[in-house]
Amino acid sequence: MATGNLPVPASRVEYLRRITWWMDQGLRVPGTNFRFGLDPIIGLIPGLGDAAGALLGGAILIEAARSRVAHYTLLRMSGNIALDALIGAVPLLGDLFDFGWKANSKNLQLLERHLESPVEAHGSDRRFIVVVAATITLLAVALVAGGVLLIRALFALLSMGSP
Repeated sequence: MATGNLPVPASRVEYLRRITWWMDQGLRVPGTNFRFGLDPIIGLIPGLGDAAGALLGGAILIEAARSRVAHYTLLRMSGNIALDALIGAVPLLGDLFDFGWKANSKNLQLLERHLESPVEAHGSDRRFIVVVAATITLLAVALVAGGVLLIRALFALLSMGSP
């Protein structure tokens, strides 16, 4: 757990809000309330776009680290950036994903929540990480079990046809 919060200047938080707004919400589809930012547009540039988006999103993560937010919060923020960059790198599907994921907004909310109530934020993020780790573990076990069953079924089919 963090050893103590360092105050974040209001001007710095406002700067992060502006970056987030431009990256996630700065543009609106005419005639609708759907907003998106530069992140999905930058992401259209193969390879470089998603890397640039991740670097810009890293500004919030750096400020969170400077503010000594809990490690669990930093892990969640890093996961949001990584997911945005990894899925965003998939042609077409990733670009569509970028329109809805809005990693910067999620990370700014995590930072602001931590600045308002660090103890509650730490507990909530810790539970979130435990649930994600348990889900990934169960998924891995299910995939291995499914693979074993599939291989057994394949060997059973192959052995039926041999003399």
